[in-house]
Amino acid sequence: MSRGTRAWQGRHRATLAAIVALAAVAGGVVLDVANGGSKPSAKDLIAADPPPALFTDTQVDPTAHDVASVRGPARQLLTSWVDAHGTATDDQGFVRWVEGQFPPPPADLPAQMSTVKALAGQRTKVGVKAATWLETHGKKDVWKLYAHDQGERLDASHGKALKKEEKAALKLAKTLADALGTKFGSSAPYVRQPTLRPDHKVAAGQKCPCSYPSRHAAAGAASETLLGHLQPAMDPEYLHEEAEIDYSRIYMAGHFPGDITAGALLGDLVGDYLLVTRQGVDPASL
Repeated sequence: MSRGTRAWQGRHRATLAAIVALAAVAGGVVLDVANGGSKPSAKDLIAADPPPALFTDTQVDPTAHDVASVRGPARQLLTSWVDAHGTATDDQGFVRWVEGQFPPPPADLPAQMSTVKALAGQRTKVGVKAATWLETHGKKDVWKLYAHDQGERLDASHGKALKKEEKAALKLAKTLADALGTKFGSSAPYVRQPTLRPDHKVAAGQKCPCSYPSRHAAAGAASETLLGHLQPAMDPEYLHEEAEIDYSRIYMAGHFPGDITAGALLGDLVGDYLLVTRQGVDPASL
């Protein structure tokens, strides 16, 4: 099934809105942080800033196809980890191992600037609004909301455990993406060519934000892998949301396509690692 499944085109906004509504019924009204409430949840944040019209399948399908292509390599990497370390939880060891095994930026990465420039030339107000929303909420909030939705269908203890696992996926993906970004030091497209993002100030000699691998793509792939395995009926929705987020990062010159596929590779690997070490999934079945 394509990661940009057309059966879900246009429906992810309704799905997210429905999740927010159900969560509000179950959990009460949106927190009034200004008047002493606690930190707002993903539900609160998205309820206060609902998703606008996002990108079409025609736009996101090429990115979705590229992202889908790294699923096999991610599983090969996980097999290498399991062969050497088994299936016990060892997050610190896993982080060290991935830092040593992860592939460096491809030699043709700078040549992908033409793709970034082409998308920059196609920007519209609607597209920028969509990309801004996806950048803001696509790294954590969307995925926490989906986990909340799954958790509401379980008993209290299992629902709480699921939300904890999703937080673990996001944290591990971020830890590794940050470490690899520092290791490889590959500048974002708009840092290399500031005219691509006139809204961002780039200082002379600035190197980062370092964009390989993409943090958004890593978070999305880790979450989709984990949540999609646990609730297969919703996986087309998760895959479509992942593709929307990934495409938006190229659209706004935050990443090259190669940054996105690297992030997806990392996220798929993280998700598989969590399924094997936390959920008892047989590695051969992934």
